[in-house]
Amino acid sequence: MSYQSPLLDAPGSIAPPDGNPEPGVPWHWGDPFAEQRTATRSVAVVDRSHREVLRVSGPERLSWLHLVISQHVTELAGGTEALVLDSHGHVDAHMVLAHTGDAVHLDTDPGARATSALPKGGKQTLLEYLEAMKFWSKVEISDVTGELAVLTLLGPEADRVLSTVDVSVAAAPYSVTTFEGGFARRMPWPGPASVDLVVPRSDLTGWWRRLTDAGARPAGTWAFDALRVESLRPRLGVDTDERTIPHEVNWIGSAAHVAKGCYRGQETVAKVFNVGRPPRRMVLLHLDGSPEIYPETGDPVRLGERVVGRVGSVAQHHELGPVALALIKRSTPLDAELLAGAEDRAVPAAIDPDSVPAEGAAPGREAAARLRG
Repeated sequence: MSYQSPLLDAPGSIAPPDGNPEPGVPWHWGDPFAEQRTATRSVAVVDRSHREVLRVSGPERLSWLHLVISQHVTELAGGTEALVLDSHGHVDAHMVLAHTGDAVHLDTDPGARATSALPKGGKQTLLEYLEAMKFWSKVEISDVTGELAVLTLLGPEADRVLSTVDVSVAAAPYSVTTFEGGFARRMPWPGPASVDLVVPRSDLTGWWRRLTDAGARPAGTWAFDALRVESLRPRLGVDTDERTIPHEVNWIGSAAHVAKGCYRGQETVAKVFNVGRPPRRMVLLHLDGSPEIYPETGDPVRLGERVVGRVGSVAQHHELGPVALALIKRSTPLDAELLAGAEDRAVPAAIDPDSVPAEGAAPGREAAARLRG
């Protein structure tokens, strides 16, 4: 049976529709646009307890992880992001790490896999992949999803709420602090003030009540994803496909280290970084929402009759209106008049030039105005 958060039974909670990429947790709490505004101006809390959590412990945990993931972690003091790549540098898995002193916790989107390590057609969970790479290393890997759950605070008043529940975390991105039964991790997205709280799953409802009693407004994954899209942060399997390399989706530096060796796919990462340019890039699209139809994940992006990309996450933002992340060919002009979507879902779209650093680019809101004018 698929996961269902106990908070779906709370008054005002709205479950996601079928096919939503964030199943099992509240989609919104009655007013998704007000939830977004609160998350940017005050403080909101999002139930992300559907995320899976792995624990890596043992005396060689950091040196071993350093060999099997894309990030430099031999002296990891707090948190970071990391990837598992295939031998050609394509992204297999994305995870967020937290070193809590005696273990490293890795949380991922539900159903995380590292499939390309297997023969064609094979399937392998991330846990199975890590177990297969253990060999004689002195590490222990366990799935602790049943023990720990993720809640995320968003907004400039997050620290005020944390202080009310006797939790504090340093301001530096990816700082980690522990408390009884869990830990807090400062995140640089979505938005400038975000904190992940990883709490005992058995007390998920209790923690939710304490945070909301302290002033955090309940918000759903609709709000979280809209702010994630605005922050140009991809979701694996939604904003990526089987050909995606880290350079195309802003994961160089934040999740993939270009200088360290000894991990699968490192040659591609270094070569593209040092010698060439990736064939595609992720951009923010402003969508024409006047017909009230929207493209779906995987739909094509066209320039005239030519397909130049694919649609990823689609969101309705409280200020920007309907927007989407898209992987498009690097040669696509930033001022191109595009069409995003398939068949009767196709709508005019304009690239937000602020999502692609370029000298002399017009502000992103001008792109939206040009589309709707």
